[in-house]
Amino acid sequence: MPNTSFELLGHSILPGKGMLLNLDIAKLHTGTKIEVPIIVQRGKKPGPVLLITGGIHGNEVNGVEIVRKLISKKYNRPVSGTVICIPVINIFGFLNQARPFPDGRDLNRMFPGSPRGSLASRFAYHLIKEIAPVVDYCIDYHTGGESRFNAPQTRINKGDEESMELAKVFGSPFIVLANTREKSFREALAKMGKKVLLFEGGKSLDINEKVTQTGIAGALRVMDHLGIRDFSEELELMEGKVLNPITIKSSQWVRAKYSGMFHPFVALGAKVKKGDLLGSVSDPFGNFERSIKATFTGHVICINQSPIINQGDAILHISQE
Repeated sequence: MPNTSFELLGHSILPGKGMLLNLDIAKLHTGTKIEVPIIVQRGKKPGPVLLITGGIHGNEVNGVEIVRKLISKKYNRPVSGTVICIPVINIFGFLNQARPFPDGRDLNRMFPGSPRGSLASRFAYHLIKEIAPVVDYCIDYHTGGESRFNAPQTRINKGDEESMELAKVFGSPFIVLANTREKSFREALAKMGKKVLLFEGGKSLDINEKVTQTGIAGALRVMDHLGIRDFSEELELMEGKVLNPITIKSSQWVRAKYSGMFHPFVALGAKVKKGDLLGSVSDPFGNFERSIKATFTGHVICINQSPIINQGDAILHISQE
């Protein structure tokens, strides 16, 4: 991109400058505006445009925390190119500590949206039409749903070599080859030719320091790799650098055969072998306790941390080797 004025949402941003913008496209029934703050920082030199997002699901606060820290520590200020941060896409879901948009829909299943659709669909439309066209790369931060705690992992499309290179640079413990979900933000951006890293780590309504640090370090590595800014000194001080992430091509959920109290016996990220004891389910009255054993070998990439489960609930997500 030439080192000239950068246009976004009707505003002109000069090289070396920053601006706080608001994406304002709809109102609630109370007349309250849906305004989503967008923080834009330009470098003095030309370079790629990186979009960093969190909170597309309003209760996934760990992603919001990662983007917040990138901004508060001024890591979002590039030397080359442009960094656009949207810490909370679903601002009303965040206020309500709930996953969906105010109209009850999952915003991440509404893309590319419609100017005449539901509230969530209209918002998705404006995000794709007004923000996405200027973007080259995107890091989208998520967490596990409800009580399901995800090991830090980067999800990319199968067969996308450039995204695989970026995922390795990001350095989360696991790279999951997962095709895009229909009508998701990642699918919409991919169809526009944008490269997207979807980071999953932690669980809803929770902030985990290890997950946060993994997400921050990954963003710095990607920005360093893209020539946006040299973060070698910052990365040298950070712990837990992963040089060889484990690539997961397929995985399977272990589901509860009984309702009761769930006791996991394995650690998140651990490798288990067929026949290993994974945990147990017991009733609250001491009448029974049923063991859960691995039926295949793989790594534990998610654990349901709910102490009470129902028959059929997903309790452990394990890669298949």
